[in-house]
Amino acid sequence: MSYETIIYEVKENIGIIRFNRPKALNAINETVIAEMKDALEKIAADKSIRVLILTGEGDRAFVAGADIATMKDFTPLEGRVFSQQGHELLFQLEALPIPVIACVNGFALGGGLETAMACDFAYAADSAQFGQPEINLGIMPGFGGTQRLSRLIGKSMAKELCMTGVMISAQEAKDMGIVNKVFPKEALWEETTKVAKLLASKGKVSLRAVKDTIDRGHDQDLRTGCYMESDGFAMCMASEDSNEGMGAFLEKRKPDFKGELT
Repeated sequence: MSYETIIYEVKENIGIIRFNRPKALNAINETVIAEMKDALEKIAADKSIRVLILTGEGDRAFVAGADIATMKDFTPLEGRVFSQQGHELLFQLEALPIPVIACVNGFALGGGLETAMACDFAYAADSAQFGQPEINLGIMPGFGGTQRLSRLIGKSMAKELCMTGVMISAQEAKDMGIVNKVFPKEALWEETTKVAKLLASKGKVSLRAVKDTIDRGHDQDLRTGCYMESDGFAMCMASEDSNEGMGAFLEKRKPDFKGELT
């Protein structure tokens, strides 16, 4: 499948997807969703890819929301289908067994913020802006904004952002816990790829175990979450990476992790 609305490439075991509709501020439409789903399937099947970075083409936007021109004439049924397509895409993104980093280079509004929240962590340019402005259009978030945002920053703050439609700065997003780190715009890509390379040097089995245990255990009680952690710990011990990692530590050398996900 050739892509018109995204750019997909792999560099040094790092997958990179760029939303590529800069004239539309990388707004999401049904074509973007279809192409993203196809690219994510390729990434999930490619064992050489150890990390994924999502970013926006151009210097103005990560993703500035859904394509309003496309949505304007939706029937209620078409609106429901579009929302569900967005949900399925972001569930697919969250389900990847590798770390996913949102490199937020500009506006992350509506579906853009929802996409960033579905990543494992987010780094932002100091000029980036975030928000759920759907209320200003007479609609509401449709790609998980009411649900992921409330789980991330609490119900009251989520209601404020979704009901007022105001935009917040990258620093405000960091203070709320939406963004992990904020960098000067000119340093964002370098800093993001630096972390991606660090993650790519870790064992795939242990990375997946950490990601899966935190994600699945988050809404569980503490005891259940700790049982999940024991399962993940045992999975790591069953991998050749545990012998390699601990052996390298004792031998005072860098580990060479080669364990594969099953």
